[in-house]
Amino acid sequence: MQDQNFIIKISVLAVYVGILFLIGILASRRIKGMSDYYVGGKKMGFWAVAFSARATGESGWLLIGLTGMGAMAGYSGYWVVVGELLGVFISWQFMAKRFKRRSDQYGAITIPDYLQSHFKSKTHTLRVIAAAVLVVFIVIYVASQIDVTGVAFESMLGIDYKLGALIGFFIVLTYIFIGGFVAAVWSDLFQGLLMFFGLVLLPIVVWFSMDHGTGVTDGLNAIDPTLTQVMGRSDDGWMNLFTILGFSMIGLGFLGSPQVYVRFMSIKDEKEIDKGKWVAAIFTLLTDAAAVTIGILARIYFTKDGQDPEAILGNNGEDVLSMITESFLPTILVAIFIAIVLSAIMSTIDSLLILASSAITRDFYQKIFKPHLKDENLTKISRISTIIMAFTALIIAIIMNYVSPDRQIFWVIIFGWSGIAATFCPVIILSLFWKGYSEKGAMASMISGFASVILFNFVFKEMEGVGKYFEALDVLAPSFAVAMIVGVIVSKIAPPSKAETIE
Repeated sequence: MQDQNFIIKISVLAVYVGILFLIGILASRRIKGMSDYYVGGKKMGFWAVAFSARATGESGWLLIGLTGMGAMAGYSGYWVVVGELLGVFISWQFMAKRFKRRSDQYGAITIPDYLQSHFKSKTHTLRVIAAAVLVVFIVIYVASQIDVTGVAFESMLGIDYKLGALIGFFIVLTYIFIGGFVAAVWSDLFQGLLMFFGLVLLPIVVWFSMDHGTGVTDGLNAIDPTLTQVMGRSDDGWMNLFTILGFSMIGLGFLGSPQVYVRFMSIKDEKEIDKGKWVAAIFTLLTDAAAVTIGILARIYFTKDGQDPEAILGNNGEDVLSMITESFLPTILVAIFIAIVLSAIMSTIDSLLILASSAITRDFYQKIFKPHLKDENLTKISRISTIIMAFTALIIAIIMNYVSPDRQIFWVIIFGWSGIAATFCPVIILSLFWKGYSEKGAMASMISGFASVILFNFVFKEMEGVGKYFEALDVLAPSFAVAMIVGVIVSKIAPPSKAETIE
């Protein structure tokens, strides 16, 4: 029976992978040059861009990390939903059109392109800083996604971690190698639809399958009354405040992260943004809320008062999704959920690898070393750099597994996400809304944001007395604030020249 179930799961996965490869082949027919490979020729529709932006922004942490967080945190986990929904809506409503308009005006196809043109830079310093930081944190972020792939294969299929990580890695590398950005966006639409329907329907199925002798609140109270405290589980008010901020400020990353904003570059026109914002907002609200709810229902179903949830649900609840699907769904639907988990992971990996490739190929190789080389001659180099970045991330993922077997997936992924967000979001926000922002201010923002993520993660979290508060707050919010403040101060000291000022 177990062998039969395994065959069913593998068969469903084979169909899923076949669809991805077909998408890659179809997308390859649209690749005529650099713009097609990196931004789809700026002709993408709102459905594809909205689902791609959300699937890319969510990643494996939505299904494995956030479901686990819901099981561990209880009702306070919904603050993540609030933060993400606000971040997504503000980004689409107030920033996307401005960014689209300016990036089109500049003819930009990468974020460093946009920054270089916006500040009318006469040197390559700004481009080098932006591209270098992109490559560093994207490789870390991709490594964390490959890590989640291995965990997903191990927990949901019983396949060895290393083999699972390799399988997922080669699947995503193959279809983006063939089809570039178009393949990434089209596959994200397909994978985003899988994620949406799977996540929204699962808690409904689980709820109607569970014993309703007690409600959700009563069930959580029977295990641990602090699980129903929306404002935090601690007796320390400051700890609760920092925890809520840490959860909700995850949404800051949607206000300018390159892997999301390159999708605004790719969209056909501004009218598509007006339509896309509602798709993105509804996707975020329903999927994030469903993920936390799945974790809460799993906590009620699988644990009792006095039990250690991590002993049952895995490190930081990472086994929640696999346990609840195996317990409540038939084998064919379990197989589909395995594909959904892989969808969440791969939709992020493909986008990040293309972004890292663009930083290497266009922002370093073409713009600095080979400025006279035409775009159409760079497609092969783009594919080579994609492979190099991918293998680097794979090696880091394997090392992470050996060095830190007890790592918490949710926070490892958030570290990579925070590094990219704290470096670029303040720069994008200030460049869009403040004419007094200078090139030196932008460089200061990027450097201070980059450094702050490392400082808050490895220094402040370890400080005696206050370290626990910084651990609850995590690194994104304080690093974001530092980058904003430093950028403003430096711009006041070294204001933009007349050439830099944009009317």
